[in-house]
Amino acid sequence: MSELLASPFFGIALSIAAFFIGVRIQKKTGLVICNPLIIAIVLVSGVLLLFRIPYESYNEGGSIINMFLAPATACLAVSVYAKLELLKKNWLPILAGCAAGSVTSMGSVYLLCHLFGLDEAMTWALLPKSVTTPIAVGIAESHGGISSITVAAVILTGIMGSILAPFLIRIFRVKDSMTAGLAIGACSHAVGTSKAVELGETEGAMSGLAIGVCGIVTVVFSMFL
Repeated sequence: MSELLASPFFGIALSIAAFFIGVRIQKKTGLVICNPLIIAIVLVSGVLLLFRIPYESYNEGGSIINMFLAPATACLAVSVYAKLELLKKNWLPILAGCAAGSVTSMGSVYLLCHLFGLDEAMTWALLPKSVTTPIAVGIAESHGGISSITVAAVILTGIMGSILAPFLIRIFRVKDSMTAGLAIGACSHAVGTSKAVELGETEGAMSGLAIGVCGIVTVVFSMFL
């Protein structure tokens, strides 16, 4: 048993199985709250606690999965390329919208952290919560932030974005597909983009573009804090 737990295949197999179950449950119920990522996190955590498996054993395989975060983010360029002409015609509002989203996100987190008296390490861990994980971790670590807190904040932000995005679009009566996609990508990165792709091709392409643009803007903005 110990040899199995020490193998990287254990963490990989458990992660895939948990996410697969999450996808099946979401399709079966059709409920937005049954997000596959939430279900996978709960299942993996439950298995580790129930069988008293050390996190280090699971992370032997989990760390390998983390290696695919950056390539997976880069693959979003495929949907962006499909809407290249749309990007050329609207480059200024796209850039301005992503910049406004990034500045608002980091600015609000910065003010709240100071309001609640959080230390510098915690503040820098939370500041890049709205950009994709590889960029967020890089920003946090370069300023002394706690990377594990950053990952948790990014995942929570993405999950909340994917769950709330359809409701917020209806509540605020957002009719323009490009606007909806940019808003989702700017606020909830890759996890939100998975929901944007379900909403439409244009929403998915714009959300994927927002991930890259907001990542660059966030890196630049973090240099002045």
